[in-house]
Amino acid sequence: MTAEDDGTGRRGVGRRRLLGYLVAAPTLAVAVRLGVDSAAPGVAGAAGAVPVPSPDLPADIVDLEDTQNYAAKPTSHLIWLDVREDGTVHFALPRMEVGQGIVTSTAMIIAEEMGVPVHKVVVTLAKARPELALNQLTGGSNTTMSTYYPIRTAAAIARGALLEAAALMLGGIKPNLLEMDNGEVVAPDGARIPFGDLTGAAAVDETTAKEVELKDASQFNVIGTPHGRTDARDAVTGAKQFGMDLDVPGALPCMVCKAPTINGSVRSVRNAAEVRSMPGVTHVETISTGVAVRARTFGQCIDAIVALDIDWAPGLVGHDSDEDVLAELRKAELPLAVPELPAPAKTIDTSFTFAFASNAPLDPDCAVADVRGDSAEIWSGLKAPIVAQQEIAQALGLRMDRVTVNVVQAGGSFGRRLFHDGAMDAALASKAMGAPVRLMWHRADACRQGRVHPMATSRVRATVLGDQVLTYEQRHTSARTDFGHGYGDIITAAASKLPVADYTISQWIYVLTTGSHYEFGPTTSLLDELTDRRFNTGAMRNIYSPNVAVAREVTVDEIARTLGQDPYRFRRTFVRKDRLRAVLDKVAEVGDWGRSMPPHHGQGLGLHSEYHGHSACLVELDASPETVNRKVPKAVTGPRVTKVVFAVDVGQVINPKGLEAQIMGGIMDALALVLTSSVHLKDGNFLEASWDNYAYTRQWNTPFDVQIHIMEGTDEEPGGAGEFGVAAACAAVANAYWRATGAMPTEFPINHGSPLHFEPYPYVPSVPQSPTNGLDHVQ
Repeated sequence: MTAEDDGTGRRGVGRRRLLGYLVAAPTLAVAVRLGVDSAAPGVAGAAGAVPVPSPDLPADIVDLEDTQNYAAKPTSHLIWLDVREDGTVHFALPRMEVGQGIVTSTAMIIAEEMGVPVHKVVVTLAKARPELALNQLTGGSNTTMSTYYPIRTAAAIARGALLEAAALMLGGIKPNLLEMDNGEVVAPDGARIPFGDLTGAAAVDETTAKEVELKDASQFNVIGTPHGRTDARDAVTGAKQFGMDLDVPGALPCMVCKAPTINGSVRSVRNAAEVRSMPGVTHVETISTGVAVRARTFGQCIDAIVALDIDWAPGLVGHDSDEDVLAELRKAELPLAVPELPAPAKTIDTSFTFAFASNAPLDPDCAVADVRGDSAEIWSGLKAPIVAQQEIAQALGLRMDRVTVNVVQAGGSFGRRLFHDGAMDAALASKAMGAPVRLMWHRADACRQGRVHPMATSRVRATVLGDQVLTYEQRHTSARTDFGHGYGDIITAAASKLPVADYTISQWIYVLTTGSHYEFGPTTSLLDELTDRRFNTGAMRNIYSPNVAVAREVTVDEIARTLGQDPYRFRRTFVRKDRLRAVLDKVAEVGDWGRSMPPHHGQGLGLHSEYHGHSACLVELDASPETVNRKVPKAVTGPRVTKVVFAVDVGQVINPKGLEAQIMGGIMDALALVLTSSVHLKDGNFLEASWDNYAYTRQWNTPFDVQIHIMEGTDEEPGGAGEFGVAAACAAVANAYWRATGAMPTEFPINHGSPLHFEPYPYVPSVPQSPTNGLDHVQ
């Protein structure tokens, strides 16, 4: 049976019957199959009627999350969990943990369905498994949405098998008279049997289909309850294992000297023999991405790179700068369809530009590779490991089944680790050297040769008459976004390399992430992207939405001003969905919208719906001279957000503490994107070369007061949250800046055109020499 419809078009809370398998194994093992319940996600109806309603855009009917969920279903039966004799439950998650907390939330889901303590659930990361096809991509805030029911089904099957085994062990008692508590089966008389004593008896000799009924949401006592990270102790004590911590015999430090221009190539190395003779250096080899150096320590690798004398071929960007790319974007902008209308109608036109932004992770790309003859093994933080396996095998000239790709945990990346640039460097270096390597990118390489969020423009035109909005259209134009990872599988990744397909995938992603938020009459939102492949780009956190939302929400404030209406009241009147109106009301109430503010201070609002969720943000910003002009050595200060109130509705929440952390991270990203952080393209390369250059949100720019309000879910299914905090917060910061300064912001970040706060590092050598005394750089 399917979950009940509560009459609003969404599915209400109810039980689900799903099918899975008891897998033939020595101990209890379970696989899952989806399909008994295959209703498509419901779509909430529009809010109250307004004179000029807006039709649904594609994302309002089927969004990116839906397509990822459907893509994952055919292979959901290929994931499994097993219960071991020590009573622990083990599950290999076919996604990647990069600090978003999915290892913890996955353990909570299993613990809920099985009645086992969370600490007895061991969640590891699955290695690349090509048979999973479209079901091993970590992106688009989709992990919990696409794995929620498969994992619950596997856990429910295991629960049933353990109950049946216990019933037999207790003399044939009916299984429905037994309960599960704290990893034990409890009989009516109080007798308790640990899971570990039952797993052998619950095992089967041949795979058997099982239909199960999932636990009702009203009975949840783990899901929805705040829970600390299962890896928190290891993280703070240094016991947590990242790529550079792995003990792979013989894997010595390795770095790659990169070109002084974007995607430049090596012509020759003039002093390779001399560098090979330097202390600690074992290898110096040219690979397709630069000159790889292997040594006893990373310090010796850096010394070798500094000493290299390389003849470089020019890069792909030539001598272009920001202004040149912006001129290309202006030429590519799609026309607005609605002409300017004569009085009494009013036409409101806005235009915005967004600079390149670095997608460099705080911890640089790293990987361990051991390429030996006709086989290779890779260890790295990878969000699309199947694609990595395929492309590394191709580059090494090996069959795909001869390359093992192990997924390890890494620090936050939010899009960057969809690509395997570091793992590819490691594999190529190991092959060229005939030795295992422990490769790490330098931060300068991450900023200058790594992935960037593309420069973009966004134009909006709205027509108003009286107190109504008659039309709304948005045209977003961007440098090419590389979606070379596809949906994480071999076919779509290969297709994305084709010129036409590459552009088509960008359109697909844009259309499925850009919905209609307001009743503004006929509404269109279109994307055009440049097709050149000069830049290393990627889908940064929340992809197009932060830029699109800023343009939309700043324009909404402009429409409200034109109509003489309060921005909050105006939004409340025209917003399309009740759930979006509810989060708006929440932040307006808690944040005391409209309160009296000191001079040079302002409040701002932003709304955004995506990933089956709804969010609203209220920001207070201080742009007073004493704040803007405060001095921090070698740093960007400027306006400061002092308060953030964020309300979010993402349906069923697994771990409220994890969701709060995700939203806070998104807010910090938003502050950076709007106020301070970008990379400057000049004469064919980016000027920023490290995090001390790149002005991401620092402690001196973080808000004093951040409040996250999680709305009571009206949907039994979880929505996506990993990227969800960015768009609404970006828009709110932009509007708060406008109200504080009186000037509509149109170029982001607002400081991009200001004088640089740093002296650019040289491009040769590619790795800047480290300070000789770190105490000189303490703030």
